[in-house]
Amino acid sequence: MHFSSVSKLLITSLATLALNTQAAIFITPKAPDINAAAYTVLDYNSGKTLASNNAHEKRAPASLTKLMTAYVVFQLINDGRASLEDEVRISKKAWKTGGSKSFVEVGKNIKLEILLKGMIIQSGNDSAVALAEHIAGTEGTFATYMNEYARELGMKNSRFENASGLPHADQHTTAADMAILAAATIRDFPEFYPWYAEKEFTYHGIKQRNRNKLLWSDHTVDGLKTGFTKKAGYNLTASAQRVGMRLISVVLGSTGVEARTAQTQKILDYGFRFFETQNLKGIAKEVPISSATKDTLKVGTTGDTNITLARGQYKLSDQAIQLNSNLSAPINKGDQVGHLLIQFEGKTMAKIPLVALEDAEQAGFFSRMLEKVGL
Repeated sequence: MHFSSVSKLLITSLATLALNTQAAIFITPKAPDINAAAYTVLDYNSGKTLASNNAHEKRAPASLTKLMTAYVVFQLINDGRASLEDEVRISKKAWKTGGSKSFVEVGKNIKLEILLKGMIIQSGNDSAVALAEHIAGTEGTFATYMNEYARELGMKNSRFENASGLPHADQHTTAADMAILAAATIRDFPEFYPWYAEKEFTYHGIKQRNRNKLLWSDHTVDGLKTGFTKKAGYNLTASAQRVGMRLISVVLGSTGVEARTAQTQKILDYGFRFFETQNLKGIAKEVPISSATKDTLKVGTTGDTNITLARGQYKLSDQAIQLNSNLSAPINKGDQVGHLLIQFEGKTMAKIPLVALEDAEQAGFFSRMLEKVGL
């Protein structure tokens, strides 16, 4: 069987509209105006950015830096190089660190778990420095860990110089990079992520509240971190789950505590209202193949694939297979053979790789010659 350069087969209609019924109308408005230096909001499961502005502009991270500090510590705990039960001795430098505090005492040994919670929930700068010194000996060496993990995660426009987020001329990040870090934290450390939803923490008889006000006003929000310095302005990285969908938002350089809260709420509401996540799992179809010992090849998607579409659009969409040119044996299981297209009213909304789900052996010489001449 001969294929043109691209073969497309309509394989599944996900909905059939009755005759004389008007076609569904989907209007996705522009994102709301956000009064901040930079922002982004993305679908955690598909990785699709739903709205953004200046998302790659380098900005001072302030205490959002502690997201990376925690990420490094979590990694070392998982690797067995640190433990929640570690006794961390508080240095004079950690004790004297300015800004927000957990009020740790110089010379005292404190469990690593307590310092982690103090840093995550209370945003304790002293806890951040103590953790850095315990892990790496010095805060400067710890920053090397931070930058290496940032590089591995693909945070191309971030650089860290300290563990707390206190001002430093060479320390910067972007809204896009902070979204990457938030997603990695949720994905890689499900056992620790719930700490970002805790509303308060008490140490040394001092109770302090989480500065993320959305934890009180929106029950779907379960993280992550706030930050503020004069240079950075008011920052907030947040995440929420609703209607089978998780979104991550980052607002940098807002004008105040209430403003960053309201702006984050606004872009999260926009994302949930107008978009949806769809999971494509276990899709498998038979397609024609030439020069093989059989007439068809089973192809499909691998693992879980998530896509983001306008809310309600998926159930009215079609699936179509777009095959590579000259699909012929031999083909090995796992070879990419084309794409699965999700289409709405003839427009492709998503394009997902299709792979062979089985081997296809080449037919013998005589069989191939008969096929070639059309017998």
